[in-house]
Amino acid sequence: MAGIEVDDLVVRYGDVVALDGVSLTVAPGQVTGLVGMNGAGKSTLFKALIGMVRPARGSIRLDGVEPAQARRRRLLGYVPQNEAVDWTFPVSVRDVVMMGRYGHQGFTRRARASDHAAVEEALDRVELTAYANRQIGQLSGGQRKRAFVARGLAQGAAILLLDEPFAGVDKRSEATIVELLRGLADEGRTVLVSTHDLHALPQLADEAILLLHRVIFHGPVQAALRPQQLARAFGLELPGPESARLEPVDRG
Repeated sequence: MAGIEVDDLVVRYGDVVALDGVSLTVAPGQVTGLVGMNGAGKSTLFKALIGMVRPARGSIRLDGVEPAQARRRRLLGYVPQNEAVDWTFPVSVRDVVMMGRYGHQGFTRRARASDHAAVEEALDRVELTAYANRQIGQLSGGQRKRAFVARGLAQGAAILLLDEPFAGVDKRSEATIVELLRGLADEGRTVLVSTHDLHALPQLADEAILLLHRVIFHGPVQAALRPQQLARAFGLELPGPESARLEPVDRG
């Protein structure tokens, strides 16, 4: 079993420890939700997984290889948060999805018939064919997220990372994204989704990871949503006997 394997990961920004000894395994063929408060290290974990930050300690394996090699092999698809993207950039939805094919095109960046076919199939799958020629910033929040999922699909990524895909998304788009991600997991892809939307988590994910600079809990979604587990993840204290029933990390 490959998927995502992280062992004793430490990431620092100067004197600030963003991730402190994080160990986890995300299996292929399922959707795993990553839950935590703002500043808990979720985006830092994603940046480490895609090779944007250098760990101070620990190792990362994506389908058995390091992040740089995973990128070269086009194993990794990443859907960023809205604020991480310049939506005024003059590219169409089809252009964004075609970016997922760049690794297949060599230095010339000349799209072949197979590239166009992969893009059109990906657009159809995320239900954006009718919007393919629109400038990316003209889409709704949910449509923008789907466009980046389509980029990963066109790329042929085996591992998909989605950073807060439901932020600013209407309920219809949220349901469409959930259905899409469930379908990708059923195909054997590894899907890791950072989310604040606890209500959607049971429909979205098979497992949940609660993160507060380290793994607080990793296991079934219903167990993760217990008040005592969420209290730990969000830095709260429960009164009375609830605090005595705090559970350890299932695995990491």
